[in-house]
Amino acid sequence: MPVVPSVASLAPPGEASLCLEEVAPPASGTRKARVLYDYEAADSSELALLADESWGQVHPWSGCDRPLLPSLQLITVYSLPGMDPDWLIGERGNKKGKVPVTYLELLS
Repeated sequence: MPVVPSVASLAPPGEASLCLEEVAPPASGTRKARVLYDYEAADSSELALLADESWGQVHPWSGCDRPLLPSLQLITVYSLPGMDPDWLIGERGNKKGKVPVTYLELLS
């Protein structure tokens, strides 16, 4: 069974670091989110974000001179008990860390 971190390990950025190995998504309550803005992680407890990074790119091998449709940057997000409500835990591939809610559009 996954270990849920204590509230103390979820301190705001710049204070105590989050022990990511101990964080597991809840059985329910995960959501997908679209990244709205680029975000540079302040430390190893945070997840860097890139907003719709493929917008406007034209791939030369496509035979098309029009920009491709945006490739949405989607991540899985969830909250843990005692977390600051301005932050969520975000997961993308095998990377995990805190992300600011204001940089996301939560999808249903």
